[in-house]
Amino acid sequence: MAIEKELLDQLLSGRDPEEIFAKDGLLDDLKKALSERILNAELDEHLGEERSEGRSNRRNGVSKKTVLTGTSKVTLDIPRDRSGTFDPKLIARYQRRFPDFDEKIISMYARGMSVREIRGHLEELYGIDISADLISTITDAVLEAVAEWQNRPLDACYPLVFFDAIRVKIRDEGFVRNKAVCSATIRMRVARQTG
Repeated sequence: MAIEKELLDQLLSGRDPEEIFAKDGLLDDLKKALSERILNAELDEHLGEERSEGRSNRRNGVSKKTVLTGTSKVTLDIPRDRSGTFDPKLIARYQRRFPDFDEKIISMYARGMSVREIRGHLEELYGIDISADLISTITDAVLEAVAEWQNRPLDACYPLVFFDAIRVKIRDEGFVRNKAVCSATIRMRVARQTG
């Protein structure tokens, strides 16, 4: 889906280009606006369902919630209903992080980074200061799945493909040129079970 040029011009007008990608810049504003719009649409749908079931319910203001995203902290206005039956799907009731945030921490942990390194990396790249306890909680939630994956039975045979190239000088149309001669080797490797 392409964004119309006029809309982009309107969004970018009067903004310093350096601030667009900075913390609390245009991208964070867009995340906030889109998230709040989705949450309001979810509440509209919820209220419509309750009306169709014959129950009386309506909007009841908003509550503030700070949510960690992949790049910053965003304070959202979460809409409420009078009867308290609305449970948002985008950001669940007690959720404080967007779903992709956990996957980033898990992938860094899987690559062998320590909790302290992950914390420093998130602070350096995204300007997010999160506690080591939060990182430990996220990684502890998947430790069982990681151990299960590490102890899974191996396939009997694995294909391995080796790519290589050598540079050679070749006379071509009266000139000597460097060209790459590529080769690929396929081997089958038999897996050995340990333990």
